[in-house]
Amino acid sequence: MNLSFGSGTLRPGLRAVWTLAAVIATAPAWAATEVPVWHALKGHNAETFQDLVKAYNRSQSDVKVVVRDFETPEALDQALAVAAQSKKLPALAQIGGSHTLEEIARRSYVQPFHTLQKFPALKNTRWFVSTDNAFIRDAKGQLMAFPYMLEIPVMYYNQDAFKKAGLVPAVPQRTWMELQGQLVTLANNGSRKCPLTSDLPVSINLENLAAVNNQLYASADNGLKAKGLPSFSFDSTYVRHLALMISWVRSEIMVRPDAGMHSISRFAQGECAVLMSGSSHIGEFLAQRKLRYAVSGLPYYPEVTRKPGNPFVSGAGLWVMKADKPVTEATAAFLGWLSQPEQAARWHQQTGFLPLTQAAFDATPTDYYANLGQWRDLVAVYSGKAALTAQGFRIHNYPAIRARFHQILDSALNGQQPAVTALNTAAVEANNLVRQR
Repeated sequence: MNLSFGSGTLRPGLRAVWTLAAVIATAPAWAATEVPVWHALKGHNAETFQDLVKAYNRSQSDVKVVVRDFETPEALDQALAVAAQSKKLPALAQIGGSHTLEEIARRSYVQPFHTLQKFPALKNTRWFVSTDNAFIRDAKGQLMAFPYMLEIPVMYYNQDAFKKAGLVPAVPQRTWMELQGQLVTLANNGSRKCPLTSDLPVSINLENLAAVNNQLYASADNGLKAKGLPSFSFDSTYVRHLALMISWVRSEIMVRPDAGMHSISRFAQGECAVLMSGSSHIGEFLAQRKLRYAVSGLPYYPEVTRKPGNPFVSGAGLWVMKADKPVTEATAAFLGWLSQPEQAARWHQQTGFLPLTQAAFDATPTDYYANLGQWRDLVAVYSGKAALTAQGFRIHNYPAIRARFHQILDSALNGQQPAVTALNTAAVEANNLVRQR
């Protein structure tokens, strides 16, 4: 029997092919697992991070990282509190700078980063900053957050300003009194508007005045001892130093510190000869083609220590939020990719954050450091064992304490109270805040 098929009838084989094609066309594609990341990075560093995220998303199709940026760390933290109530948390969030690690770790929605290190993408990674550094590790040396945005305070200097002033060698002195003489010379020879400025008054004049002079910042080993509450007692070194800073502001060789970005912008534009700030501006300054600058360590007092110590690590980490298994696995995959030498070295070089891993440090060529003064030496020490005075500090209620320290220093630098009165007030109020629960 001959079977004929009209023009409007599909042969049985073709009918099956078209049916399968229709099913494929209408079925949803396998969606990539989303990894929302919240951060409060600014400007150049935010763009660098966004570029890395785009590169990761292009490199594979299983995970899609979605970035949300916030104006301030405080705004991000407030959003986290709201998100925790609605159970719409990100996978990762930038939190840090408070020196209250346990208080962050106790949040019900936080998952310690070290629990992710069992995943293949992160297993056996050799992190750069040593395990005895307490800024982002618990008492057992375990990483509580991905150590991605760690930095140290440094002294930036405008090389053209130093040469114009006729300073030989054209680098800042490492002692406070010798630096004072250079600032006078700079002020009289081209840098009158801004010989020195800073955006970290508490870090430079209190916290790291201790660390760089190899002194404890607070009792109970900077609060790292399990027993005993830490307390503050600002001795004659602090009084002498704050009195010196007050005189520098009065004589206009230092612009009074501010907590915003104004000081950073002024240095980037070549207005200031010296800036004391966090190392995370290195990449931003490198992008300023007309700015010739280099980096030195913070000053110290030779009467207190023969050799300057290392400042505290500060900054922030990417904290992992509790999530279902697919999101946690995708988060580990993304963090593992960021940890690879190529990506991690790029992050260090383009931002000024400390290297994420030893491999990232090793992969950074000496040419990168060649025109940055002491930057390589300042970085290298953090992979080795830290002195007790440089391991960090852990102090209850420290965000409130730091805010109060900032107000008191601002008042003193404005000439509203002498150094000894300001520091006595700071110690008494801080010790009361430590005991508040």
